[in-house]
Amino acid sequence: MSDSSLPTQNILSLIHTIRGQRIILASDLAKLYGIETKQLNQQVKRNLERFPSDFMFQLTADEVDALKILRSQFVTLRHGQHQKYLPYAFTEHGAIMAANVLNSPQAVAMSVYIVRAFIQQREVLAANETILKRLAEIDKTLLQHNAALRDIYQKLLPLLQPPPETPRPKIGFREQRARYGVLRN
Repeated sequence: MSDSSLPTQNILSLIHTIRGQRIILASDLAKLYGIETKQLNQQVKRNLERFPSDFMFQLTADEVDALKILRSQFVTLRHGQHQKYLPYAFTEHGAIMAANVLNSPQAVAMSVYIVRAFIQQREVLAANETILKRLAEIDKTLLQHNAALRDIYQKLLPLLQPPPETPRPKIGFREQRARYGVLRN
């Protein structure tokens, strides 16, 4: 693994899926860009026209609660502190736009790693989707083979049974009866 992939690996853990979109929280983005979350939010509000809803959106309370379960950094909120505002979530394009709005050397440099992390995650998800599709095909094939084998087994089962026993002639003295009496051999 090269040195340039290390930041990308660290960023991957900050990317979450919410509302079917991969996002990074404003607090994480601010840390990556080397600024305070408040400063990032102010710059975004000053340039709101650059952040349509597919670039950035505000999380609901339920989404924040779901993330709290996943993230250990929210531990401080459990110690009597309350979150005043619901956090913003940035999609890949929103993270790039935030770097452009901030226009600091660190924001520009980190935006490259953020884009790489989103691309890497997209590639992993595509590979997983391909694998799941192939597994579904294999499962379907196995089910068809299972049904065919069951049919073959059902047809072979009578052939595998021992033949019915035919009555054996009795050994020894037999008495034959004729129409008009008893004959003995």
